Parts: sequence; structure tokens; C-alpha cells
Amino acid sequence: MPSKKPKRWVAKVKTDSTHPPEGLFTKSAATIARTLASKKVSPKGPSSGMRMLTYFINRGGRGLSKSRRAELESAKALLSRRIQEQKTRKRAA
Repeated sequence: MPSKKPKRWVAKVKTDSTHPPEGLFTKSAATIARTLASKKVSPKGPSSGMRMLTYFINRGGRGLSKSRRAELESAKALLSRRIQEQKTRKRAA
């Protein structure tokens, strides 16, 4: 019986929509969140940056160290807070 290879869907994804700066995901959580929320990197807003970050975490998979994954998850929380604040401001306006 042939062994079944795990499906690596993320390895097949090829996207060319935005380009975060080289080495961004090795920086601090605050820097990652701030950069991904900027119009220069995410012209469609912070939600686009959140998708990039989630994609990077999924792509890294088990290869990410615990400390790096924790930093990236922290950046996700910061970015999520920024998205919520933006939605609140839009409703108030």
C-alpha cells in the first residue's frame, strides 16, 4: 500500500498582490503589525495585512520556532485590534 503524502496546499499558492519588505516577519510584533497595516504594503487596508500574516504563519508551519510563532501570533493580535478600531471609527463617522 503506497504511503499517502500530506497535502501541502499552501506550497502551491502563487500570489503577487503585495510585497512586504524583506525580512519583515523576523522583526518585533509591533513592527510587523504597523508595517502590514500601512497603505504602502496593504493598499486595501489592515485586513489584507492580516491575510498576509496568516498566510506566512501557515506557510511556516512546523518549521517556525516557538518564540517566532509567539511573536507572529502577537502581531496578529495587534493587527486584529487595529482592524477592530478601524471598524469602530467607520461606524461612528
